[in-house]
Amino acid sequence: MRILALLLFASVLVATLAGCGGASGSATSPGAIQLQREDFVAVTRGLRQATSSAQREMAAARIAWPLIAEGLPASIPPATRPAVSTASRMASAILVPAPMSQTQAHLLTGPAAHIAGLFAAFSRLTERGWTLTGAAAVQIATGSPAAAAFARENVALYIDSVYDGHFDAALIGKSLLAGYRLLGGEKAFGGTLSQAEADALANAYSPATERLYPHPKVKLGS
Repeated sequence: MRILALLLFASVLVATLAGCGGASGSATSPGAIQLQREDFVAVTRGLRQATSSAQREMAAARIAWPLIAEGLPASIPPATRPAVSTASRMASAILVPAPMSQTQAHLLTGPAAHIAGLFAAFSRLTERGWTLTGAAAVQIATGSPAAAAFARENVALYIDSVYDGHFDAALIGKSLLAGYRLLGGEKAFGGTLSQAEADALANAYSPATERLYPHPKVKLGS
């Protein structure tokens, strides 16, 4: 159930394709490769700046996720709403560095454009997913019977968005290392971006650090 995720990701995809398109045609020329490396360094620096905020969201997600992975029951456990609220607040505070912002991401070329797209999807999907899940929990707990029923029927979309956002974040590390190799690795980047630095960033955005478990079991309309 990635309906909401796909809708939210659409704008990110446009920016990503624009960035990749900018590198077409002369992508193998020395000037184009150099531009891709510069963009790649800018994005990796942005990822490094955002890591602490992403880790805070993940810490909150590890607490809240087991409480919602199977949906929201008619009687919300006391711990659920504050845990989701904290996760929502941490997701809203994820730093989106300038090179990966909506206003600048479309200028990126090569592997940097794809990485920026994954990060944007992560930040947007988690923020909106947690926020809407929290709103659904409030409606189930305090809303009218009709509002509570609507919230229970649709909360799967919001929960899936949280999961999908973290799934995208977990792909960043693999994409980063692939892009690093494609653009020449440590020999090409020199002191600007060492292999150790690339490995550390890849680890920070890997399945081990960003995937949520268990897989969501709630179904739309349940």
